[in-house]
Amino acid sequence: MGYDRSASKRPVNMTLNEDVVRRARGITPNLSETVENLLAAFVDESETQAARRDQQIADHIAASNAFVAKHGTLADDFSTL
Repeated sequence: MGYDRSASKRPVNMTLNEDVVRRARGITPNLSETVENLLAAFVDESETQAARRDQQIADHIAASNAFVAKHGTLADDFSTL
């Protein structure tokens, strides 16, 4: 999916564990870019999972509707109308 890498940047306030930040700064020269890339990957994966879940729900509804169209429902057999 990706994101608009040309979008303007803005400062945000985050509260992070001091030790993790210190260790991360020793690994990466650009902590903001690293966090942005990790956050983008997280968002992409979350959106992919949500789309997959939505498709599974749609598939289930379609299968259920096809079953009802072919076989009817139990309510049809017990209707008092």
